[in-house]
Amino acid sequence: MNIHDFAKKKLDGTKISCVTCYDYSSALIVAESDIDCVLVGDSLAMTIYGYDSTLPADIPMMSAHIAAVARGFKAKSSQKFIIGDMPFTTYRRGLDNAVDAAGALLKAGAHAVKLEGADGNLEIVKHFVEGGIPVMGHIGLTPQFVNTMGGFKVQGRNDEKAQKILEDALRLEAAGCFSLVIEGVPAALGEKISKELKIPTIGIGAGKGCDGQVLVWQDFLGLNNGHKARFVREFAHQFDETKTVLNRVHEAILNAEYPNNAESY
Repeated sequence: MNIHDFAKKKLDGTKISCVTCYDYSSALIVAESDIDCVLVGDSLAMTIYGYDSTLPADIPMMSAHIAAVARGFKAKSSQKFIIGDMPFTTYRRGLDNAVDAAGALLKAGAHAVKLEGADGNLEIVKHFVEGGIPVMGHIGLTPQFVNTMGGFKVQGRNDEKAQKILEDALRLEAAGCFSLVIEGVPAALGEKISKELKIPTIGIGAGKGCDGQVLVWQDFLGLNNGHKARFVREFAHQFDETKTVLNRVHEAILNAEYPNNAESY
C-alpha cells in the first residue's frame, strides 16, 4: 500500500483498516493479516512504557520501534504502509529540526509521519510534503495537547468548536496531508468532515462515518484490565487468556512436569 492507495480507497468507497503496531513480533502477525496499514504511535509511551500520557515519547524511542516493525514486515516480504508519529514538540523547533526529526523516522522505516493539530503546523506540512515526506494530519482529541485540553476529553461538542475542527481539517488538506486522523469527536462531526474532505479520514472514537478506523493493539486484543474508552471494542480478551496460560506455566514448572524428556537434551 502507498499514499495513492489511500485516495483510491476513498474514491472507491472502501474502508481503510489501521492498527497500532510497536514491535517485531506483532509486525510478523500483522504482515500476514488483511490490515491495510499500521501506525507506530507515540501512544507507545503509555501502552509499552507505562507513562500516563504520550508526552515522554521522543525520536530515539519512536525510531527504535519503527525500525522493529519495519524489520518484521521485511521478514515477511510485506508491503504494509507504516505511519510514524512525530513526538511532542519535535515539529515545533523550527523547520530544520522538524525535517531532521521526520527524516529520522523515515530512515528508520516509516513511509509517512503524523503530526497533531493545524495551528502553527501548516507551513511544516507544506515543507515536509515539498521535501518528499508524506504527512498524515490529526485533529479533534489530540493527545499531545492533553495539558491544554484539561485531559482526554471528547472535542467538538458545540457548534463553534465543531466548526473549528472542520476548518482545521480543510486547512490540513490544503497544506498537503494525504490523510487525516479524527479522534474523539461526535460521530456526526466525524461523518461531516469525512464528506467535506477529498482525502480519506481515519477515525478513532469519531464514529463509523469516517473513511477508515484505527485501533490500539492493546485495546482490540483486550490486553488491558480496567477502564476502557467507549469507542473501544475488545475483539479478544487476551489479558485473562494470557494470565491463564501463565498460571499453567507456573504449575507445570512447580510440579516438575516441564520440561519432560522430549523437551530435554
